[in-house]
Amino acid sequence: MRTTIDIPENLISEAMKLTNISTKTGVIKEALSNLIQKEKVKHLKLYHGKIDLDIDLNKLRKR
Repeated sequence: MRTTIDIPENLISEAMKLTNISTKTGVIKEALSNLIQKEKVKHLKLYHGKIDLDIDLNKLRKR
């Protein structure tokens, strides 16, 4: 998908240097992937302590 966006050149340049990604497209893809992963983790943390998985660790270790 082609999209025209206005991103400050200094942000793109710094991201390319830090990640060693050689293309602007690659940097944008990596940034979006990282943002999506971060948000998914944030949503998973909301379930901490709310789901009883009924897992017996000793039983799993003996498998």
